[in-house]
Amino acid sequence: MPKTLTERLLRGLYSATLYLLTPVTVYHLIWRGFRFTEYFQRWDERYGRYDTPAEPMDVWLHAVSVGEVNAAAPVVDALLRQQPGLRIVVTTITPTGSERVRALWGERVRHVYAPYDLPGAVGRFLQHYRPRVALVMETELWPNLLFGCHDRGIPAYILNARLSARSLRGYSVLRPLIARALRTVKQVAAQSADDAGRFVQLGAEAAQVRDIGNLKFDIPVPDSVPGFVAGYRARPGAMRRTWIAASTHEDEEDAVLQIHRRLRRHWPDLLLLWAPRHPERFPRVVEASREAGWRVATRRIDRWPTPDCDVFVVDTLGELMAFYACADVAFVGGSLQPVGGHNLLEPAAVGTPAVTGPHLHNFTEIARRLKEADALEVAADAQGVGDAIERLLRDDGLRQRMADNGRALVEHGRGALGRTLAMIAPELPAPSP
Repeated sequence: MPKTLTERLLRGLYSATLYLLTPVTVYHLIWRGFRFTEYFQRWDERYGRYDTPAEPMDVWLHAVSVGEVNAAAPVVDALLRQQPGLRIVVTTITPTGSERVRALWGERVRHVYAPYDLPGAVGRFLQHYRPRVALVMETELWPNLLFGCHDRGIPAYILNARLSARSLRGYSVLRPLIARALRTVKQVAAQSADDAGRFVQLGAEAAQVRDIGNLKFDIPVPDSVPGFVAGYRARPGAMRRTWIAASTHEDEEDAVLQIHRRLRRHWPDLLLLWAPRHPERFPRVVEASREAGWRVATRRIDRWPTPDCDVFVVDTLGELMAFYACADVAFVGGSLQPVGGHNLLEPAAVGTPAVTGPHLHNFTEIARRLKEADALEVAADAQGVGDAIERLLRDDGLRQRMADNGRALVEHGRGALGRTLAMIAPELPAPSP
């Protein structure tokens, strides 16, 4: 697709604006670094500078943070099973995403931070790794990254692509540029028909977009989960009523504290498992729980809830599904404030009924399907979340029915992984004989 004058102008204006804003990226890294020290490290990678020789890769996969890495895990695992020697570089933006990559694959994949969407940084990154194919997860529509791949003959795919109505409106200013960038992509593998339609509205050609299904339904339940749950339940005091507040954000923390206080009027020994979304919030959640007058234990220090603790803070990464399986009811955060929600399929996959708030624009289709299957309670506000959790804790039959429905829906929804692998197979090197 040759560059038109309009495209050159749009790319030039966009890139010039980003270069003018480069000092803001430094400020952002410093500001984030005061809250999470890993942001002070590995700055060179974010500007596409490396102190190692060029490392040609078979696959480059980009996932923003933990959620996208988890969604990509079935794809990477399948590729490594098919070809253990496949050279894969995974990029993330956040340190938590980096940590999750390391936890999942160790040294089997290369990890670096994604370059900022500056032409120079993107060019240095692509020159250093020279991937055969680029796999971009979900909604990472960075024009210079996509144009850079096209200019170098690197086929790019957007996997598990999602685009909410809200995000579509948010792209309005950049739509002419995004539309041109999208048309360089070989395939947009959409999560749903609605997502596919919105990508076409944004500017993709209809022939480029396929409704492949949501990779999150192919979520693997680790083989270690049953043993983990058995170990948890063997601990003294572990058989009491338990709920989990997972992936919560700062503005939801007071609501969690109030809900727990309210529920303990009915179940004085009720245990809260609490897994904040961001690691920098771990200490604050511990402190807030103690200030509320509760006895607190943590995963890092105590390993398991103690018999007399009221709140157990899951201050580790990669264990959320296992702790979901230990709880009677789950509240999935990022939904009481306009974050857009988090992965509702994780509790469903392990058979834990879930409650969420109303802000679900990142998981509209999944939430709809879970709700229609009677596997999810969606509340209008924090009061409603508390009401739903209380109702579920009181009704063993309701909990079991929602758990069974959730597991069945996840099993029925699997299949996007196979379709995704078949789609990208022509871009991969032939397996060794």
